[in-house]
Amino acid sequence: VQLVESGGGLVQAGGSLRLSCAASGSIARINSMGWYRQAPGKQRELVAVIFTGGMTNYGDSVKGRFTISRDNAENTVYLQMNSLKHEDTAVYYCNVLGLPYFDSWGQGTQVTVSS
Repeated sequence: VQLVESGGGLVQAGGSLRLSCAASGSIARINSMGWYRQAPGKQRELVAVIFTGGMTNYGDSVKGRFTISRDNAENTVYLQMNSLKHEDTAVYYCNVLGLPYFDSWGQGTQVTVSS
């Protein structure tokens, strides 16, 4: 299964960005679609995940600012990021779990927030 991410870039603090990730390939079912991020010198951390049925989970640092959504027909997940802070600067990775079993990662997209 291949993932193609888009939407990263440079934005000023307080601004917004929208990331997208489209999955393609041999997909019978998607169980979860999510976003993780990794800043220089730090471990990769959960940003947000959305499960089949629509349940969501967010990292504490982004609650109330970021919104995850998915288009089931297009096997695409979105991350709307508002009120961006300098500390949101990181490489953002898409992750998709599904069947026949796969655990796929995107190539990563850079998000840079200038203070």
